[in-house]
Amino acid sequence: MKIDLFNEIQDPRPWTEGHEHLRFLQAVEQAELADKLGYGCWWEVEHHGGEEFSLSSAPEIMLAAISQRTRRIRLGHSAVLAPGAINHPVRAAERAATLDHLSGGRLEVGLTRSTAPEWRLFGVDPAEVVEQTEEAFQLVPKLWTNPRVTHRGRFYHLDGVSVVPKPYQQPHPPLWQAAASPASFGDAGRRGVGVLGTTLWEPLDYVERMVRFYRDAVAQCDRSVGAYVNNQIAYFTFVHCADTDEQAVRDGAAAAAAWYTVTALTFFEAAAAYAERFAQEQKLIEDPSGGGLTGQFLRGEAAFAAPNDAQLAIASILQGQPVPEDKLYDVLYAQGSLIVGSQQTCREKLTAYADLGIDRLMTFQQVAALPHDSVMRSIQLIGELIPEFDAA
Repeated sequence: MKIDLFNEIQDPRPWTEGHEHLRFLQAVEQAELADKLGYGCWWEVEHHGGEEFSLSSAPEIMLAAISQRTRRIRLGHSAVLAPGAINHPVRAAERAATLDHLSGGRLEVGLTRSTAPEWRLFGVDPAEVVEQTEEAFQLVPKLWTNPRVTHRGRFYHLDGVSVVPKPYQQPHPPLWQAAASPASFGDAGRRGVGVLGTTLWEPLDYVERMVRFYRDAVAQCDRSVGAYVNNQIAYFTFVHCADTDEQAVRDGAAAAAAWYTVTALTFFEAAAAYAERFAQEQKLIEDPSGGGLTGQFLRGEAAFAAPNDAQLAIASILQGQPVPEDKLYDVLYAQGSLIVGSQQTCREKLTAYADLGIDRLMTFQQVAALPHDSVMRSIQLIGELIPEFDAA
């Protein structure tokens, strides 16, 4: 299992003069350290209108800067928001190929359909995002690998367009899909692209079943959207390592995990998103034709329907009910969603993730108000464990 670093450039209040500039400088410093320690990839999100939740609104620029300050670490855009009003496929292909050259062929590219607040910000029709994302997945690798592209789709019409530059990596950078539901995991497998998931609010036994589900889905891919199948699973979760278990808590790990949970669920308007997801999954479960591999998986999940304490706490937050920071941290920690503690504690928890069959663990270490020096110490301590999990 490769150990990666996941970053959103979080900037929680209270703010001081120059706070945004400082956060960018700190992120570059963290990337330089990760490069020296042998982390596999630096994953940078794309969010718009995120305020304190994320300053990463122009990740391709941030990744270009990091590419010039690092030598080995790969650079992941996780992920390009695929609706055309946010990122037209031609522009996405051009920017990615340019970044691939600037980094010397270290780029990894994800695509995702984004979420309601960003659709609203850019005037995207929610009813069209699934088809726009599908068309982007089909179009971007064609633009990378063909001298000229003619395309007649529902949303995009190209007549002999030549997109330059072509990527430095041949035939093109690895393709990924950010995913948060069984349906999107199934879509990633069907497309033959790697899947970027989160364990932050999911118990490890569920993650294990999702890993098997993706492997089943990608095994049925008979025509990948790219030039090859990228059969990889990456998961991100909150990680904070300190010299002792007690120091990790004193650093503010509990408050950081709770802040992120509440802020993320609010920013993504998760209550409405969960309701929509539930309705879509019910249709697949009740589909007379079986609902394909995803419908089969969802029916199998009925045996695990009873919610655990962490899921009940998240449900309370979605309903607008406050959950104490310590309680939220405790229930997330109990289900294995958090990797927090001393180096030995983190080693044991990393081993549990490796045993699930995950290819890459995207460690989310710059979270909320954790002090920069504590984040750097955490990156150092986790980095010292990398050879135990990634012999390469």
